[in-house]
Amino acid sequence: MLQTNESALVEFLLQCQPGQPRTRGNWEVDHQGNPFLLPSIGGITLNVQTGDPAFGWAGDHIEPGVSCTADTQKPFEHPNVGLQLYSCVGNTATIAAGEAKGECGTVIGHHGGSEHLIVEFPRAVKEKLTYADTIMIRAKGQGLKLLDYPSVALFNLDPSLLEKLKIREAKGGVLEVPVTTVVPAVCMGSGIGSAHVAKGDYDIMTSDAETVRENGIDKIRFGDFVALLDHDNRYGRAYRKGAVSIGIVVHSDCLEAGHGPGVTTIMTCAEPLIRPVIDPGANIADLLGIGTALSGVKA
Repeated sequence: MLQTNESALVEFLLQCQPGQPRTRGNWEVDHQGNPFLLPSIGGITLNVQTGDPAFGWAGDHIEPGVSCTADTQKPFEHPNVGLQLYSCVGNTATIAAGEAKGECGTVIGHHGGSEHLIVEFPRAVKEKLTYADTIMIRAKGQGLKLLDYPSVALFNLDPSLLEKLKIREAKGGVLEVPVTTVVPAVCMGSGIGSAHVAKGDYDIMTSDAETVRENGIDKIRFGDFVALLDHDNRYGRAYRKGAVSIGIVVHSDCLEAGHGPGVTTIMTCAEPLIRPVIDPGANIADLLGIGTALSGVKA
């Protein structure tokens, strides 16, 4: 069993609400130069859930479940910055007001740019939500460390989810981490160069169809844990040969150049001490029994 500093972690209650679907209100242009008008970020997304394919939707940057914010008018200011930075993948979200009061969901990750926290709720619960309802996040995980693996940094990860990831300790100080997909460094795009990964995400570029097929990227689902090769996320998002980062897929494929399924980082190492192991079940829906694993319905 991995030894952590869980007993030293600070636990907050954070408050947010569903954020209305956003649009620039104008034509956007895909990486082939074609204009499009399609659904995009935000909203209480009724028919898209964790475990569904991240590809094939008539949309761009689609966020599954419920997109939450502490202040829709000030996405890059307090208190939304705190909501984004302190909320971790696997945290429990509880609806505190409205017809769905008392229902619980799970934080899946956060999406940069929109500054949304993505929360999975069953469709029956989403049907009862309004954009005025209050959602409370039991935030715990930022600051989590592996005591026996100081070179491996953790971000955005609830310690209860860490226990369920089926990570295996191998010889030579290596951690074997189950993932559905291994992504080559050349595919990482929008979000590279950010100062840190404690909020937001970055995208797996999908403009080259052959590379997407060769690496099975087109099979990625919302909630998949994926490995990003030669990417060091300790102090931002950067290329470093031999580094490995692990993240979770939080939004859909995209049409714009430099974009694709978004990944929130949960683990990273500048050395090859994280060894990805392919496991089709390495998805938060399957691990926690939420999303498609709960509903039995896949898109």
